Amino acid sequence: MNNKIKSIVSNHYRIPLAEVLYDAKHGKHTHFELITVEITLESNLTGLGYTYTGGKGGSAIHRLLVDDLAPVLVGQEADKVEQLWKMLNWHVHFVGRGGVTSFAIAALDIALWDLRAKSEQLPLWKLLGGNQTEVQAYAGLIDLNYSMEREQEVIAEKLEQGYRGIKIKVGLDDLERDIQRTRSIRNLIPSDIKFMVDANMKWNVQDAIWIGKAMEDLSVTWFEEPTLPDDFAAFQSIGEQIQIPLAQGENLHTLFEFQAALQTNVLQFPQPDVGTIGGITPWLHAAKLCADRDLMVSSHGMHEMHVSLLAGVPNPGYLEVHSFPIDQYMLHAFQFSNGTARPPDVIGHGVVFDQNKLFSFLLEN
Repeated sequence: MNNKIKSIVSNHYRIPLAEVLYDAKHGKHTHFELITVEITLESNLTGLGYTYTGGKGGSAIHRLLVDDLAPVLVGQEADKVEQLWKMLNWHVHFVGRGGVTSFAIAALDIALWDLRAKSEQLPLWKLLGGNQTEVQAYAGLIDLNYSMEREQEVIAEKLEQGYRGIKIKVGLDDLERDIQRTRSIRNLIPSDIKFMVDANMKWNVQDAIWIGKAMEDLSVTWFEEPTLPDDFAAFQSIGEQIQIPLAQGENLHTLFEFQAALQTNVLQFPQPDVGTIGGITPWLHAAKLCADRDLMVSSHGMHEMHVSLLAGVPNPGYLEVHSFPIDQYMLHAFQFSNGTARPPDVIGHGVVFDQNKLFSFLLEN
């Protein structure tokens, strides 16, 4: 089979959310963006890759793909996935380490892994060596603007759907009101359901410690992103002074950042995001760094892709089923029931978009 890359097509979609969603630092989300790439080999085998944003920056990612990254991949041997990942990083290293660069490279890297799995005629998770057909999953809410009535309605819906874990947003400007809200929501969730809180980088060390101590009697599974993700000293200080385990990962966009976070020795629930860290290649390295520290690796966002990655590694943690419903625009339904998700048993990574559903959201290229 001829593995040389013949062509690459990128598309950019802007998809409205069913309701406006809020968190502490990003404010309101009215839509999310989907940036896709399709790599075609000279053999005509195709691989799909993609990444996403919370509504901003998609055009920059798309143009970086079209203008700088895709052209250097055409003519390359697609099976040299790891070497190509390094080449792409060095190609734009001077203008961007992390950030939109990692998002763009992620889309290409995911497509290359799709091709690798297809060439081996295996589902991605089996190609990675996985033998487990289920991973633990929880519902990740973006709910800081919800009234208590809406909160109760959504939580009841998630429990009815079979979720055994629920994550809420925290981070109101008033600390006392924030902890009161958190306590009220905790009372809506049965004690046998895992309860996570996500501050989206809201606080300084002092306020994060205050909130962390105030939540210690609420059986919180983890406290996510209490402060800026790259202020590792602040993160470490918080983790050393509260009892609740800390989590982060979605805003660690390079392996060096991820490694630095682990070296604080207080990151107990690492959550690399395949769409923001640069693709499957670095995600697997991050999972190995976690395994070396006897830590489970969990995920952020893109649950339709992460389910295969978690099923493919020996140290799977928790799959976040995110509020950005990318899976609703797929041909193959995301498989979830009774607290667990199942990786797709189809050749490749199994994410295939329904172009009929996406077409109206396509932006001009």
